Amino acid sequence: MVQHDEGWFYQGQAAHRLWNKSAIGRLVGSEGLLLSSSEVVFCHEHRHLEWPFDSWLSEQLGERPRLLEEAAILEALRVPGNRIVLHSNFEAMGLSSAAASWGLRWPSEEHPSTSEATYEVRWYHASEELDIEDLFEWSEQVREGGRMAEVLVVDDEHAVVTYRVGAVEPEGEMGAVPDDDFVTISELGKSSGLDNGGSFIHFEGDWPNDRVGIPYPSGRIMDQQASELVEAMANGSAGSLSIGASILGDLLNRGLHPRPGFKYGTRWRCYDRPMGEDHAPWLVVHPAEGPVDWEGACLASRLASGVNKTWLHPLLVESEWRYLSITRPPADSRWNNPHRR
Repeated sequence: MVQHDEGWFYQGQAAHRLWNKSAIGRLVGSEGLLLSSSEVVFCHEHRHLEWPFDSWLSEQLGERPRLLEEAAILEALRVPGNRIVLHSNFEAMGLSSAAASWGLRWPSEEHPSTSEATYEVRWYHASEELDIEDLFEWSEQVREGGRMAEVLVVDDEHAVVTYRVGAVEPEGEMGAVPDDDFVTISELGKSSGLDNGGSFIHFEGDWPNDRVGIPYPSGRIMDQQASELVEAMANGSAGSLSIGASILGDLLNRGLHPRPGFKYGTRWRCYDRPMGEDHAPWLVVHPAEGPVDWEGACLASRLASGVNKTWLHPLLVESEWRYLSITRPPADSRWNNPHRR
């Protein structure tokens, strides 16, 4: 194996077999197989190829500090049989992708020479920053290209977990809260300020809209966002809402019933049908309280998955609230390193 301008060139007898059977690297005519550094590591550990030279790995780590993590990602994908074409080969192979996709993935029963990729892949170390805006933009580009966006996260012991990301439009069947209901609530009985920034409205009788506020004997508890939303809607000043009150208003407009999500580690849990008919399918975080790195994002998503809910992170796109989901895929698509579980 010799160094090449684009990677490492393997001319051994297994070159065509590695491509035809596993779609590893990129064939260069009849000359041989071009491999990336991470593919060299994979082939050494799983296809019995020798290192290019004795000190190769230590020298490569000096130049590519993320090599072992990338090799762990490649291993997690390839051991179950997936075919992966890395970004460095896209142009030469005539493949298109969203900006900044690390690779394209084909299921084990398909091959780049005969079919289109189903997934586009990115990977991160668990300590890396969670950039919601960038992730949303990338996932939308992937969706527009007719593929699914897949993210793999690796930690310090090279354990790998898999997530799917994409925009979700949470909708409920209860319709938007009529503006008149906000006006009516603002004109109800005496309001007492609460220590948490919310208020308590003293009221006996039928409450105008059950999705606004939390029932309490002799009245209704309004948290800070609900109090702000009611006042703004009643006064025609919805354009000046805080982020939290604006998101609450959007959730209500989507026909959902938001309630506190404290026990799930989020700001809201949202019902898509009247409470009591079913569990809340959505957990929505306040952007200022969301995870800052992938370790936190994995924890939040796993907690939501464990209670059969979908974790959503709101973000403002062209003056409209959109929601990004980070979810665990089905059990047959969770790529990891079997020996590092």
